[in-house]
Amino acid sequence: MESGDATALLLVLCISGLIFLLMRRPASRRSYLPPGPAPLPFLGNLLQLKAEGMLNSLKELREKYGPVFTLHLGPRRVVVLWGYEAVKEALEDRADEFSGRGKLAAFEEVIQGFGLIFSNGERWQQLRQLSLAALQNFGLGKQSVEERIQEEARCLVEEFRKTKASPFDPTFFLNRSASNVICSIVFGRRFDYTDGRFLNLLAKINQILVRLRSTWGQLYEMFSWVMRFFPGGHKQVFQDIEDINNFILERIKVNQASLNRDNPQDFIDCFLIQMEKEILSPSTEFHLRNLVMTVFNLFIAGTETISSTLCYGLLILLKHPEVEEKMTQEIGRVIGWSRMPAMEDQSQMPYTNAVLHEIQRFSSVIPMNLPHTLTQDTFFRGYTIPKGTEVFPVLSSVLRDPSCFSDPESFDPSHFLDQQGHFQANNAFMPFSTGKRRCVGEGLAGMELFIFLTAILQSFILKSPIPLQDIDLKLRVSGFANIPPCYQLCAVPRCEGSKADEEQRNNYPQGTAGTREASLTPRPSKGSNAATEQ
Repeated sequence: MESGDATALLLVLCISGLIFLLMRRPASRRSYLPPGPAPLPFLGNLLQLKAEGMLNSLKELREKYGPVFTLHLGPRRVVVLWGYEAVKEALEDRADEFSGRGKLAAFEEVIQGFGLIFSNGERWQQLRQLSLAALQNFGLGKQSVEERIQEEARCLVEEFRKTKASPFDPTFFLNRSASNVICSIVFGRRFDYTDGRFLNLLAKINQILVRLRSTWGQLYEMFSWVMRFFPGGHKQVFQDIEDINNFILERIKVNQASLNRDNPQDFIDCFLIQMEKEILSPSTEFHLRNLVMTVFNLFIAGTETISSTLCYGLLILLKHPEVEEKMTQEIGRVIGWSRMPAMEDQSQMPYTNAVLHEIQRFSSVIPMNLPHTLTQDTFFRGYTIPKGTEVFPVLSSVLRDPSCFSDPESFDPSHFLDQQGHFQANNAFMPFSTGKRRCVGEGLAGMELFIFLTAILQSFILKSPIPLQDIDLKLRVSGFANIPPCYQLCAVPRCEGSKADEEQRNNYPQGTAGTREASLTPRPSKGSNAATEQ
């Protein structure tokens, strides 16, 4: 054996031994952690997990170890919270202790703790305060946020109209529209649907998320400390993030050249003004790097989560034409057929509101939530969990908790209706997480979902080109995100008036299967609050 080979072998053995010792060293502390499967050196609990079925793997572990258990993703130790009670107790009742942010390995190489979503401590608090103020300022610039969404909804309806009732995949349409809303807020402008630069950015976002959802993405999350040194999909993720951030830098320069300090036009303007105010402060968190990363965070989140939810919502309505019909009746009664839907209409539309909530509950587009970390040593449910331990509060386990929803595996708007048909809130509805790390864009997302979906149904009857029984609502699940299956729909222009619509519906049957009947009688959900109007 050559001396170089012997040295390399010795180095590998030393590293392996060190890993083994590190895995064994905290055994005394682990005895106070929640229970869980024993980890193997280096591999952790990899053999108990299926990268393409992570949620099912966690569910099986929950059945064995309870709603709070410890898991090792390679050498990375995490505590998993399963179900409404465990997640609520941690993120709401013990909000301060569980308010730290963990890491997504594929983003960490570039983001490095900067920006709104992945920051901690004083940096996170300052960025969150400004972001909330900017996103909630409906008078930002010359257009309110609601007006920006309505403008985009008109463009989306026109794009649907161009299909001339032929089958098409709505994914790309919804992706462009959702992204344009967040672009109008952060960049102060929307992009034409044929703009090459805009389409390239959307393609890069899609490439990043596809890789995160893949088996490679799950493995990289466990073993990034090794895999980062080798070729692989992560290199392209890093490059795509850099390309998006370079575009953001260009837009920031445009804003700097035209900044009106008395009349900010978008989120970047608001941030730049705050940067100027604190330019002499050595501890300021309002600097260029945090601006770029915060815009990147908002751009990714505002594009993907809304478009995926809308896409899944339309698929659900194809599967349940009786739900679409009842929504349409409410739209005709409250809004009519000539004006654009507005947020003030929502309080008068309890059934539509319930459907929108149920779409978000059922789709659960970010099922694993983003990782949290403990900000201090914490005694939780009889266990001692050290400061810095990562925590996975599994949102899908809350949204499908049988103690909170009467039939959690089925799509049923009655989960959010009382016996009188009034909208009824439910504490377990937390698709945007809960507690101090609750998504700052939740209000914006709610506005987009309501205006986009009602505008589509106001203008079109949705038809499936395949029989209803062949429509598959099964999610393509991974550890990071839920993806609706690929499908096509026909958007048939609506005739005004229920009689004309009924004739049109009869002349354009759903697939070849007819319409499946379902009971729409509202019934109370288990674990829900008293009836409230929204």
